Amino acid sequence: MALVPYVENPLPALSKLHNSSAQFRFANHDLHLTQDWKKLGVAAVVWDAAVVMCIYLEMGKVELKGKEVIELGAGTGLVGIVAALLGAKRVTITDREPAMDFLSANVKANLPQDTQGSVAVSELTWGEGLERYTAGGYDVVLGADIVYLEDTFVSLLQTLEHLCSDTSVVLLACKIRYKRDTDFLSMLKQRFTVEEVYYDKQRDIHVYKSWKVPPRRDL
Repeated sequence: MALVPYVENPLPALSKLHNSSAQFRFANHDLHLTQDWKKLGVAAVVWDAAVVMCIYLEMGKVELKGKEVIELGAGTGLVGIVAALLGAKRVTITDREPAMDFLSANVKANLPQDTQGSVAVSELTWGEGLERYTAGGYDVVLGADIVYLEDTFVSLLQTLEHLCSDTSVVLLACKIRYKRDTDFLSMLKQRFTVEEVYYDKQRDIHVYKSWKVPPRRDL
């Protein structure tokens, strides 16, 4: 979501993020994602949360086949690409405008020709222009490491509410770094039921499954 350039000399733990590409194998496909930390910062590298989200999707705990799926704050597009390869009927992969060309190139390079027609790359700044996206029109909403800027929490929650119907499922893969991260989960719980469904101990990534709280029917 945020496009933040970083310093020239990264910490050793972050050095892999400065590589020009990252390789993975998901859904029986070898994937090669271009990265561009210097130009686009955090939006253009594969974070551990995206990898863990893909691991969870491969487990088949959430049905993707035949489903309308949207990814928020997609960055390199890894999660949306894997969702498409796992059989989603249509995948909309979104991020902010500066990342569009970069994101589109990764999607095109990693999806077979016969799958590309079911995937759209689209600009989405949370809370803005939501009328361009069908209200309640998505079965599954995906977000990997998108909860980290407190200023975006209200607009992110607004976006989730707009995209989800009463039967939609939201999957968020998160590294809980600061109190503000748990603060967002508390905000989410005011409108959605939230449960932790997976934890990757090695990478310290939590996957949360959420769905809208049914409206109250007063007697």
